[in-house]
Amino acid sequence: MKVNGVLEEPVADKMPEQVEKAFATAQKVHPFEIMNDSANNVCVFGISELDGGVSTEGYGVMVNKNATSTTFSNIRNSRQPKAFYDAESNSLWLTSCVMEGTGTNVEQLYKMQFGSDNDSARIVATFEPFQMQQKILEQMSYSVKGEQIKLYANGVEIASAQNTVTDMGGLDAEQPIWVGEQISYDLGNGQPRVCFVPGVKFTTGLVLTYDDMPTLSASIDLKEDGNYTLSDFKAE
Repeated sequence: MKVNGVLEEPVADKMPEQVEKAFATAQKVHPFEIMNDSANNVCVFGISELDGGVSTEGYGVMVNKNATSTTFSNIRNSRQPKAFYDAESNSLWLTSCVMEGTGTNVEQLYKMQFGSDNDSARIVATFEPFQMQQKILEQMSYSVKGEQIKLYANGVEIASAQNTVTDMGGLDAEQPIWVGEQISYDLGNGQPRVCFVPGVKFTTGLVLTYDDMPTLSASIDLKEDGNYTLSDFKAE
């Protein structure tokens, strides 16, 4: 059976109007460090406040390379974003949390590159959560036998889980396995992997449960035209 998707449309992440106006006139910012690659003179900062102590409400990222600084005011900096600079390709990978809450942690991934003349940063690829979810759904399936759940990628079993929840009426008979509420990224060695945790729906539950489910991941293969595919699915 095919896994189901929680996200029904692309995630809309709009900066509050008052923050947008404050960024437009800001002369000073109060940064906090996200990444410091001193060997390559590349740093990434989140922006917490603007002039006069105005909160950015979790928006604003500043990327520095050598003496050049580039600000991306519309990128969120909450929930501990991660960054990795790949010196070989002169590329920066950055994660940003765009949905958060109880049982929910959804990140968006950016790939940036730097200009050859002035080291300014520009976004060259954005991995939006709904599109990523759809890529996962294309390849993921599951089977249920009693309380045993098996997860497959392209028909090959990659993980299994034993449901231990006994007070929610049993697994939903029609659509028990979902993805989309838990999407993050591992930038470990500069080859990004998307990480996701399937959620379980029960007959009496209003929310998905993740307690017994494994974290799965897949390698992201970005093409020259901006499209990408997923491969090498495995359990973490």
